[in-house]
Amino acid sequence: MLQFLLKYWLLITGLLIALSCNQTEDATSYKVTSGKLEALGNVPSKYITPRQVHVWLPDDYPEADEYAVIYMHDGQMLFDAAQSWNGQEWKVDEVLGRLLTEPKLQRKAIVVGVANGGELRHREYFPQKAFEMMDAGVQNNIRSEYEQLSDQELLADNYLKFLVEELKPIIDKKYATSQDKDLTCIMGSSMGGLISLYAYCEYPEVFGRAACLSTHWTGIFSNVSNPIPDALLAYLDQHLPEGGAGGRMYFDLGTETLDTLYLPHQMRVDSLISKRDYSRNQIRTRIFKGHKHDEASWASRLNIPLSFLLNP
Repeated sequence: MLQFLLKYWLLITGLLIALSCNQTEDATSYKVTSGKLEALGNVPSKYITPRQVHVWLPDDYPEADEYAVIYMHDGQMLFDAAQSWNGQEWKVDEVLGRLLTEPKLQRKAIVVGVANGGELRHREYFPQKAFEMMDAGVQNNIRSEYEQLSDQELLADNYLKFLVEELKPIIDKKYATSQDKDLTCIMGSSMGGLISLYAYCEYPEVFGRAACLSTHWTGIFSNVSNPIPDALLAYLDQHLPEGGAGGRMYFDLGTETLDTLYLPHQMRVDSLISKRDYSRNQIRTRIFKGHKHDEASWASRLNIPLSFLLNP
Protein backbone atom coordinates (compact mmCIF):
# COMPACT_ATOMS: atom_id res chain seq x y z
CA MET A 1 0.00 0.00 0.00
CA LEU A 2 2.82 2.43 0.88
CA GLN A 3 4.51 1.90 -2.48
CA PHE A 4 1.21 2.41 -4.29
CA LEU A 5 0.56 5.65 -2.45
CA LEU A 6 4.08 6.91 -3.11
CA LYS A 7 3.82 6.12 -6.81
CA TYR A 8 0.38 7.73 -7.01
CA TRP A 9 1.69 10.79 -5.18
CA LEU A 10 4.54 11.19 -7.64
CA LEU A 11 2.37 10.82 -10.72
CA ILE A 12 -0.01 13.51 -9.49
CA THR A 13 2.91 15.72 -8.46
CA GLY A 14 4.58 15.34 -11.83
CA LEU A 15 1.38 16.17 -13.67
CA LEU A 16 0.75 19.29 -11.63
CA ILE A 17 4.35 20.43 -11.98
CA ALA A 18 4.06 20.01 -15.73
CA LEU A 19 0.89 22.07 -15.75
CA SER A 20 2.46 24.79 -13.65
CA CYS A 21 5.45 24.96 -15.98
CA ASN A 22 3.20 25.67 -18.94
CA GLN A 23 1.62 28.71 -17.30
CA THR A 24 2.69 32.12 -18.61
CA GLU A 25 5.04 33.77 -16.16
CA ASP A 26 6.23 37.37 -15.89
CA ALA A 27 7.78 39.57 -13.23
CA THR A 28 4.41 40.74 -11.92
CA SER A 29 2.84 37.29 -11.57
CA TYR A 30 5.09 36.46 -8.61
CA LYS A 31 4.64 38.50 -5.43
CA VAL A 32 7.55 38.76 -3.01
CA THR A 33 7.51 40.26 0.48
CA SER A 34 11.21 41.09 0.56
CA GLY A 35 13.59 42.29 -2.11
CA LYS A 36 12.83 42.46 -5.80
CA LEU A 37 12.15 39.73 -8.36
CA GLU A 38 13.24 40.20 -11.96
CA ALA A 39 12.02 37.94 -14.78
CA LEU A 40 14.45 37.03 -17.53
CA GLY A 41 11.64 35.40 -19.49
CA ASN A 42 12.11 32.24 -21.52
CA VAL A 43 15.88 31.96 -21.73
CA PRO A 44 16.74 30.19 -25.02
CA SER A 45 19.11 27.25 -25.11
CA LYS A 46 20.70 24.93 -27.63
CA TYR A 47 20.74 22.20 -24.97
CA ILE A 48 17.26 22.17 -23.38
CA THR A 49 13.84 23.65 -23.96
CA PRO A 50 13.63 27.42 -23.27
CA ARG A 51 13.46 27.99 -19.54
CA GLN A 52 11.78 30.59 -17.35
CA VAL A 53 14.30 32.22 -15.02
CA HIS A 54 13.65 34.65 -12.17
CA VAL A 55 16.34 36.49 -10.23
CA TRP A 56 15.74 37.59 -6.64
CA LEU A 57 17.66 40.66 -5.48
CA PRO A 58 17.83 41.86 -1.85
CA ASP A 59 16.40 45.23 -0.88
CA ASP A 60 19.78 46.97 -0.82
CA TYR A 61 21.03 45.60 -4.14
CA PRO A 62 23.54 46.66 -5.47
CA GLU A 63 25.17 47.76 -2.23
CA ALA A 64 27.99 45.22 -2.55
CA ASP A 65 30.42 44.99 -5.44
CA GLU A 66 30.18 41.22 -5.68
CA TYR A 67 27.25 39.07 -4.58
CA ALA A 68 27.25 35.36 -3.98
CA VAL A 69 24.89 33.56 -6.36
CA ILE A 70 22.59 30.67 -5.43
CA TYR A 71 21.21 28.76 -8.40
CA MET A 72 18.01 26.98 -7.37
CA HIS A 73 15.97 24.40 -9.27
CA ASP A 74 12.16 24.11 -9.48
CA GLY A 75 11.91 27.88 -9.81
CA GLN A 76 8.11 27.79 -9.88
CA MET A 77 8.08 26.77 -6.22
CA LEU A 78 10.46 29.28 -4.67
CA PHE A 79 8.79 32.64 -4.19
CA ASP A 80 4.99 32.72 -4.27
CA ALA A 81 2.62 30.01 -3.03
CA ALA A 82 -0.20 31.54 -5.07
CA GLN A 83 1.69 30.60 -8.24
CA SER A 84 2.68 27.05 -7.25
CA TRP A 85 0.75 23.87 -8.04
CA ASN A 86 0.29 22.86 -4.39
CA GLY A 87 -0.11 26.21 -2.67
CA GLN A 88 3.32 25.93 -1.01
CA GLU A 89 6.61 27.72 -1.55
CA TRP A 90 10.19 27.74 -0.30
CA LYS A 91 9.76 31.32 1.02
CA VAL A 92 13.16 32.21 -0.41
CA ASP A 93 12.51 35.96 -0.35
CA GLU A 94 11.23 35.92 3.24
CA VAL A 95 13.96 33.68 4.66
CA LEU A 96 16.98 35.08 2.82
CA GLY A 97 15.70 38.63 3.20
CA ARG A 98 15.41 38.14 6.96
CA LEU A 99 18.87 36.61 7.25
CA LEU A 100 20.40 39.50 5.34
CA THR A 101 18.57 42.08 7.43
CA GLU A 102 19.32 40.68 10.90
CA PRO A 103 22.20 40.27 9.73
CA LYS A 104 23.16 36.64 10.12
CA LEU A 105 25.02 36.23 6.86
CA GLN A 106 28.52 37.51 6.22
CA ARG A 107 28.01 37.48 2.46
CA LYS A 108 25.24 39.16 0.50
CA ALA A 109 23.60 36.97 -2.13
CA ILE A 110 21.17 36.87 -5.02
CA VAL A 111 19.08 33.85 -6.07
CA VAL A 112 18.60 32.57 -9.60
CA GLY A 113 15.41 30.49 -9.78
CA VAL A 114 15.37 28.16 -12.78
CA ALA A 115 11.99 26.66 -13.63
CA ASN A 116 11.81 22.93 -14.09
CA GLY A 117 10.93 21.45 -17.47
CA GLY A 118 7.54 20.08 -16.44
CA GLU A 119 7.23 16.56 -17.81
CA LEU A 120 10.97 16.66 -18.57
CA ARG A 121 11.86 17.31 -14.94
CA HIS A 122 12.92 13.78 -13.96
CA ARG A 123 15.02 13.32 -17.08
CA GLU A 124 16.74 16.66 -16.53
CA TYR A 125 17.46 16.11 -12.84
CA PHE A 126 18.48 12.41 -12.81
CA PRO A 127 22.32 12.19 -12.68
CA GLN A 128 22.98 10.91 -16.17
CA LYS A 129 26.40 9.35 -15.76
CA ALA A 130 25.22 7.41 -12.70
CA PHE A 131 22.34 5.93 -14.70
CA GLU A 132 24.69 5.04 -17.55
CA MET A 133 26.97 3.14 -15.14
CA MET A 134 24.25 0.52 -14.66
CA ASP A 135 24.03 -2.59 -16.81
CA ALA A 136 21.94 -2.07 -19.94
CA GLY A 137 19.44 -4.70 -18.83
CA VAL A 138 18.99 -2.97 -15.48
CA GLN A 139 18.48 0.36 -17.24
CA ASN A 140 15.81 -1.19 -19.44
CA ASN A 141 14.02 -2.66 -16.43
CA ILE A 142 13.91 0.72 -14.72
CA ARG A 143 12.72 2.44 -17.87
CA SER A 144 9.97 -0.12 -18.40
CA GLU A 145 8.70 0.28 -14.83
CA TYR A 146 9.02 4.04 -14.54
CA GLU A 147 7.22 6.10 -17.15
CA GLN A 148 9.07 9.36 -16.49
CA LEU A 149 12.36 7.76 -17.55
CA SER A 150 10.79 5.59 -20.28
CA ASP A 151 12.93 4.99 -23.35
CA GLN A 152 13.92 8.61 -23.95
CA GLU A 153 17.38 10.07 -23.39
CA LEU A 154 18.34 11.56 -20.07
CA LEU A 155 18.98 15.29 -20.12
CA ALA A 156 20.95 16.07 -16.97
CA ASP A 157 24.22 16.71 -18.79
CA ASN A 158 22.50 19.11 -21.17
CA TYR A 159 20.69 20.81 -18.31
CA LEU A 160 24.00 21.47 -16.56
CA LYS A 161 25.51 22.76 -19.82
CA PHE A 162 22.60 25.21 -19.98
CA LEU A 163 23.33 26.42 -16.45
CA VAL A 164 27.08 26.72 -16.90
CA GLU A 165 27.56 27.69 -20.55
CA GLU A 166 24.43 29.71 -21.25
CA LEU A 167 22.68 30.98 -18.12
CA LYS A 168 25.65 31.78 -15.87
CA PRO A 169 27.27 34.14 -18.42
CA ILE A 170 23.96 36.02 -18.67
CA ILE A 171 23.73 36.34 -14.89
CA ASP A 172 27.36 37.40 -14.52
CA LYS A 173 26.99 40.06 -17.22
CA LYS A 174 23.72 41.51 -15.92
CA TYR A 175 24.32 41.41 -12.15
CA ALA A 176 27.10 42.21 -9.67
CA THR A 177 28.22 38.64 -9.06
CA SER A 178 31.35 37.06 -7.66
CA GLN A 179 33.35 34.76 -9.90
CA ASP A 180 34.67 32.84 -6.89
CA LYS A 181 33.48 29.23 -7.01
CA ASP A 182 33.00 29.26 -3.23
CA LEU A 183 30.46 32.03 -3.75
CA THR A 184 28.65 30.19 -6.55
CA CYS A 185 26.18 27.82 -4.93
CA ILE A 186 23.57 25.39 -6.18
CA MET A 187 20.55 24.13 -4.25
CA GLY A 188 17.51 21.94 -4.68
CA SER A 189 15.29 19.35 -3.05
CA SER A 190 14.31 15.79 -3.93
CA MET A 191 15.40 15.29 -7.55
CA GLY A 192 16.67 18.86 -7.31
CA GLY A 193 18.97 17.63 -4.54
CA LEU A 194 20.38 14.97 -6.86
CA ILE A 195 21.04 17.40 -9.71
CA SER A 196 22.66 19.87 -7.29
CA LEU A 197 25.11 17.21 -6.12
CA TYR A 198 25.66 16.15 -9.74
CA ALA A 199 26.50 19.76 -10.67
CA TYR A 200 28.95 19.96 -7.76
CA CYS A 201 30.69 16.81 -9.03
CA GLU A 202 30.62 17.60 -12.74
CA TYR A 203 31.58 21.28 -12.45
CA PRO A 204 33.63 21.67 -9.25
CA GLU A 205 35.42 24.64 -10.80
CA VAL A 206 32.06 26.43 -11.11
CA PHE A 207 29.90 25.32 -8.17
CA GLY A 208 31.91 25.36 -4.97
CA ARG A 209 28.98 24.79 -2.62
CA ALA A 210 25.85 22.64 -2.87
CA ALA A 211 22.78 22.17 -0.68
CA CYS A 212 20.74 19.01 -1.20
CA LEU A 213 17.48 18.85 0.77
CA SER A 214 15.51 15.60 1.00
CA THR A 215 17.77 14.14 -1.66
CA HIS A 216 15.88 11.51 -3.66
CA TRP A 217 18.54 8.81 -3.38
CA THR A 218 16.14 6.09 -4.49
CA GLY A 219 15.48 7.70 -7.88
CA ILE A 220 12.17 5.81 -7.93
CA PHE A 221 9.82 5.05 -5.03
CA SER A 222 11.01 1.88 -3.43
CA ASN A 223 14.04 0.53 -1.60
CA VAL A 224 13.19 -3.04 -2.61
CA SER A 225 15.57 -4.48 -5.23
CA ASN A 226 16.43 -0.95 -6.30
CA PRO A 227 19.85 -0.63 -8.04
CA ILE A 228 19.78 3.17 -8.27
CA PRO A 229 21.29 4.02 -4.86
CA ASP A 230 24.24 1.72 -5.60
CA ALA A 231 24.74 3.39 -8.97
CA LEU A 232 24.65 6.85 -7.40
CA LEU A 233 27.19 5.76 -4.78
CA ALA A 234 29.45 4.26 -7.46
CA TYR A 235 29.28 7.51 -9.40
CA LEU A 236 30.16 9.54 -6.30
CA ASP A 237 33.05 7.20 -5.54
CA GLN A 238 34.52 8.04 -8.94
CA HIS A 239 33.60 11.70 -9.34
CA LEU A 240 33.23 13.36 -5.94
CA PRO A 241 35.87 16.11 -5.64
CA GLU A 242 38.41 15.77 -2.85
CA GLY A 243 37.73 17.92 0.18
CA GLY A 244 41.25 19.28 0.25
CA ALA A 245 40.44 21.24 -2.90
CA GLY A 246 37.80 23.23 -1.03
CA GLY A 247 34.06 23.02 -1.48
CA ARG A 248 31.13 22.61 0.87
CA MET A 249 28.11 20.26 0.86
CA TYR A 250 24.90 20.30 2.89
CA PHE A 251 22.45 17.40 3.14
CA ASP A 252 19.26 16.93 5.10
CA LEU A 253 16.12 14.81 5.30
CA GLY A 254 12.87 14.57 7.20
CA THR A 255 11.29 11.56 8.86
CA GLU A 256 7.85 11.54 7.23
CA THR A 257 6.29 10.69 3.83
CA LEU A 258 8.81 10.10 1.02
CA ASP A 259 11.77 11.11 3.19
CA THR A 260 11.39 7.86 5.15
CA LEU A 261 13.20 6.09 2.29
CA TYR A 262 16.40 8.12 2.45
CA LEU A 263 18.25 7.58 5.73
CA PRO A 264 20.19 4.36 4.89
CA HIS A 265 21.40 5.88 1.62
CA GLN A 266 22.34 9.18 3.21
CA MET A 267 24.41 7.29 5.78
CA ARG A 268 26.32 5.50 3.01
CA VAL A 269 26.96 8.79 1.23
CA ASP A 270 28.16 10.39 4.47
CA SER A 271 30.54 7.46 5.00
CA LEU A 272 31.98 7.84 1.50
CA ILE A 273 32.43 11.60 1.94
CA SER A 274 34.20 11.07 5.27
CA LYS A 275 37.03 9.37 3.38
CA ARG A 276 37.55 12.30 0.99
CA ASP A 277 39.45 14.71 3.23
CA TYR A 278 36.50 16.99 3.98
CA SER A 279 36.68 18.88 7.25
CA ARG A 280 33.74 19.25 9.65
CA ASN A 281 33.28 22.82 8.38
CA GLN A 282 32.80 21.56 4.82
CA ILE A 283 30.09 18.96 5.38
CA ARG A 284 26.76 19.08 7.15
CA THR A 285 24.00 16.44 7.35
CA ARG A 286 20.85 17.14 9.37
CA ILE A 287 17.76 15.07 10.18
CA PHE A 288 14.52 16.93 10.95
CA LYS A 289 12.03 14.89 12.92
CA GLY A 290 8.46 15.25 11.71
CA HIS A 291 9.38 17.05 8.49
CA LYS A 292 7.68 15.90 5.30
CA HIS A 293 8.72 15.83 1.67
CA ASP A 294 7.23 19.20 0.78
CA GLU A 295 7.97 22.88 0.32
CA ALA A 296 6.52 23.81 3.71
CA SER A 297 9.12 21.62 5.41
CA TRP A 298 11.97 22.90 3.26
CA ALA A 299 10.95 26.51 3.89
CA SER A 300 10.85 25.95 7.65
CA ARG A 301 14.53 24.95 7.68
CA LEU A 302 15.84 26.95 4.72
CA ASN A 303 17.75 29.32 6.99
CA ILE A 304 20.07 26.46 7.97
CA PRO A 305 21.47 25.54 4.52
CA LEU A 306 21.56 29.20 3.50
CA SER A 307 23.68 30.06 6.54
CA PHE A 308 25.92 27.07 5.88
CA LEU A 309 26.45 28.06 2.25
CA LEU A 310 27.00 31.77 2.75
CA ASN A 311 28.99 32.05 5.97
CA PRO A 312 32.71 31.28 6.30
